Amino acid sequence: MAPIDAATGLFEAHRPRLVRLAYRMLGSMAEADDVVQEAWLRWRRVDPAAVAEPAAYLHRTVTRLCLDAMKSARARRETYVGPWLPEPIAEPAEDGMRLDELTLTLMLALERLSPLERAAFLLHDVFAVPLDEVAATLDRDPAAVRQLAVRARRHVRTERPRYPVARDEGERMARAFFAASSAGDLAGLRAMLAQDVVLRSDGGGKVHAFRNPIVGLDRVLRLYAGLLRKLTARPAEFVRPAWIDGLPGYVSRERDAVLQTTALAIADGRIVAIYITRNPDKLTRFAAAPGPSVH
Repeated sequence: MAPIDAATGLFEAHRPRLVRLAYRMLGSMAEADDVVQEAWLRWRRVDPAAVAEPAAYLHRTVTRLCLDAMKSARARRETYVGPWLPEPIAEPAEDGMRLDELTLTLMLALERLSPLERAAFLLHDVFAVPLDEVAATLDRDPAAVRQLAVRARRHVRTERPRYPVARDEGERMARAFFAASSAGDLAGLRAMLAQDVVLRSDGGGKVHAFRNPIVGLDRVLRLYAGLLRKLTARPAEFVRPAWIDGLPGYVSRERDAVLQTTALAIADGRIVAIYITRNPDKLTRFAAAPGPSVH
């Protein structure tokens, strides 16, 4: 095996952080990988000795590539079929993706920001990049960047959980939710769900999913009651538990044989949001290595 040269070693040391940044900007791990690969190609064309601050250079490169990518991504969202959810990333407890504490709920809040607000918030508030460096990256003066971050912070403040759910409690509720929803246990679901619970299901037009968010306890219960009437001989299969973008959940194969992830936002002991991803384009990593079944 050929030795790794200094430039490659330096880039690889930064790669995990760059992937995290690109994923948080774009909501797609596939697109994040493409952006980081392009950043690598650009890095190979410069003399590392001439770069005073490699980390700043790489942050700047990835952020600007993401801002370019977001233009076409937003155009695609306008024609997306049904609710759009970020590509789910299932991480173990020690995974670096959880260091920034951005849950799936918060990532959806970021979708309401302008691209510059999102970049300013992520770089300054999440990745602790100095304000002057953020300003240089976005080609704005520091005062303007500070205002971008303030506006972004205001938008996402209400989505930050006051008391993050403990890991064991989250996993317990995820298993209980699967058991109740797959068995049609409406009383069990009622005991777990908040009055204002919201269910979002992302099929991307590729598989069956709900075209609009389902809002409110009674509507969600009617939905699961309807699914119960359509039960087939094939039972839903609990593939494995998973923490999906910082939320407790699981991977399952449903009665229609479709692989899906389910993530649950929990507050005050109740499930306040259910995020179901069924779009196969977003589940390629799970399809490739779904893991052993757990019953």
